[in-house]
Amino acid sequence: MRVPLIRGLSLVFGAGLALGVQAADLTVSAAASLSNALRDIAPLFEAANPGTRVQYNFAASGVLLQQMAKGAPVDVFASADQDTMDQAQARGLVRASQRRDFVSNRLVVIVPANSPRTPASLADLAQPGYARIAIGLPASVPVGRYTKGVLEAAGQWGAIEARMVGATNVRQALDYVQRAEVDAGFVYATDAALMPDKVRVAFTVPTAKPILYTVAPLTAGPNAAMGERFVAFLLTPAAQAVLARHGFGRP
Repeated sequence: MRVPLIRGLSLVFGAGLALGVQAADLTVSAAASLSNALRDIAPLFEAANPGTRVQYNFAASGVLLQQMAKGAPVDVFASADQDTMDQAQARGLVRASQRRDFVSNRLVVIVPANSPRTPASLADLAQPGYARIAIGLPASVPVGRYTKGVLEAAGQWGAIEARMVGATNVRQALDYVQRAEVDAGFVYATDAALMPDKVRVAFTVPTAKPILYTVAPLTAGPNAAMGERFVAFLLTPAAQAVLARHGFGRP
């Protein structure tokens, strides 16, 4: 497995966490794939809650979990998978009764827009024309775990793992493909839709489990009451409309 250098990516507590927060700030740690949609939701939530400012910390869900476990001052955690939220719950960071599934997504294989080849199946990725394939690191990146799971089920993980270019989050996998630094990559459908002129969706990959994003307020969040409000707001028609506009499905 080859893991290239990360260009301009900071994963050690987002800027808001590093600089400290004010009493009226709401700090949300969220999966990288949610970044565009949640940035559009922030002004809606702030308008509905005058005096509150939303600060985001985006990274792979597993990285965010480690930050929170080490004491990062976070009010809300939005994970791209159930497993990472399960771990947060097991550590006492969130309560089961406060978890909410709020959107769904799909796994897709993408290639650079100018690629002369388009794979039609997982087996095609084991062919010589696909020497480098961007995959989120399964240990910390949900899209990587989904990818490994479908490849193992198809009997292709052994062949493709050797071609894997590890990505620290789904947006980095997208970036590798759009710059044509790899021959193909696994990302969410919502991420692929961000760069229709740079990447091409080859096919959608069915997953054994639905890709459901889950969100919860932190039990020890500095602004716990507002954290609960934010979680509830994500399920309102206004927030769901923004998420749908960015390509996310209903949970």
